[in-house]
Amino acid sequence: MSWLPEDFVHPVHVPVPDTSLHLRPIREADTPLDYPAVMGSRARLWEVFGPAWSWPKESMTYEEDRIDLLRHEQEIAAHQSFNYALWDAAETALLGCVYIDPPERTGSDVDVAWWVVDELVGSGAERALDALVPQWIDADWPFRQPRYPGRDLSWQDWLALPRVP
Repeated sequence: MSWLPEDFVHPVHVPVPDTSLHLRPIREADTPLDYPAVMGSRARLWEVFGPAWSWPKESMTYEEDRIDLLRHEQEIAAHQSFNYALWDAAETALLGCVYIDPPERTGSDVDVAWWVVDELVGSGAERALDALVPQWIDADWPFRQPRYPGRDLSWQDWLALPRVP
């Protein structure tokens, strides 16, 4: 059985309510804005994602980020996993990302994680994204058992779960 129904069409533009922000699938061409967003928030992102994903490394180069975004773009096109960038209205600032991935660990049919740049931590924009993501997954995606590592269970507890065979 495939991870997603064959006829599933993924969203391409998702407004974040009560903000001027929106989500859209990330592309390799976004590297010039993604790299400074990631590296500008790297220390906090490593605290969140480092133990599970080994990302983002302190030594990550622009080229490594470009290759990573190309991989994400290809995975989105193949419906293997999804990375949505959080954008300002004009798409002049990448402000975070939402990851929608097939589960690596048992107990769910999707793992969803997200982050915002350091400047948005604790802001209304972060609260709006936090409220949107679970609602969006429930409304627009075909999953029955979404899991939100780092939110509905700790990353440590997620890592302790058995791997999907």
